[in-house]
Amino acid sequence: MADSNIENSSKREFLQFSGKAGLSTMVATAAGVNLGLVDLVHAQPGKKVTPFRFAVISDSHLYSFKDHKFDTQLMDAIEQVNNLPVKPDFVLYGGDIAQDGTMDQLEKGKKILSNIKSKMVIIPGEHDWYVDMGTGWNGLYGANNPESGQRKGRKEYWSFDHKGVHFVGLNNILVDDFWTAQKMTGVERQTHMSMLEGPWGGLWGIHAEQLAWLKKDLAKQSTDTPIVLFSHAPLWDYYPRWGFGTSDGAEIRAMLARFENTFSFHGHVHQTIYNKIGNMSSVGAMSTSWPWPYPDVELAFPQSRQYRADPGNEADGMGSYYADITPAGINVQHQPFADSLTPWMKNGFKA
Repeated sequence: MADSNIENSSKREFLQFSGKAGLSTMVATAAGVNLGLVDLVHAQPGKKVTPFRFAVISDSHLYSFKDHKFDTQLMDAIEQVNNLPVKPDFVLYGGDIAQDGTMDQLEKGKKILSNIKSKMVIIPGEHDWYVDMGTGWNGLYGANNPESGQRKGRKEYWSFDHKGVHFVGLNNILVDDFWTAQKMTGVERQTHMSMLEGPWGGLWGIHAEQLAWLKKDLAKQSTDTPIVLFSHAPLWDYYPRWGFGTSDGAEIRAMLARFENTFSFHGHVHQTIYNKIGNMSSVGAMSTSWPWPYPDVELAFPQSRQYRADPGNEADGMGSYYADITPAGINVQHQPFADSLTPWMKNGFKA
């Protein structure tokens, strides 16, 4: 599925990924803590991109219990981001603030996230949405986040331009109505949508209204404008059995095919992952709640992965990350809570 070519000769060398949009490299440090820098796609000469940084925090899955450990772990991620030597221009929260989508959980998340010192932009996850179909989430996060460039009336997807880059936030956790005919309550609907083994409504996506909006939004952009998309689930078929994908991902990627530089950042998978399909490079975020294992099947991706979490260390496999955008490209640095990111690499390379 990935159309990348891998060239490597030692565990301390770059993993190099070639694509029609330009050279991409992933630095895999053999003895270091971090997965390293991901130089995704080089910007085209002459495109005016002013260097800046943004950070990503995702998947806190807050419970209603007072002083739950997930509360502290989200606070730890915020502290990581607030203490960055270069202040981010903005922080993306990538969805799944709540575990059960209840108002008390969403309100707790809003209170904790208010400690972020930079501007915050946000998209929903399925755990935030299906108790009340986004009413509570929009009331707390959408209406009170106008600086993100969100549209009036609908707040869960949006776009804005920043220093030469066009950013798009998507709500890609939508499924067709399976609950009305079965007379489900909101809690029952949320419970069915929270299952790892795929939601009852099938693989989620952005659906027709949002596809039409995205097409119109991208039509305004020139082909040399770097496009960065934020979504909760991956915009490619990573592992649909677990809901790690987007039903209309191929249609989204087709809209992006004319652009020279396209990047996708997502949460949901609770692990570091990199993949490239056509002109779109994708990076997954660690969670602040728990790490998912990688699917226990042979896949063509990810080419480099973190070690599975240490069960003796509750903070292992979690953290945040930040991205530096420069005229030369995008560098991504994961910030783990613990030493979970020493990379395991395919083709015989193990750190």
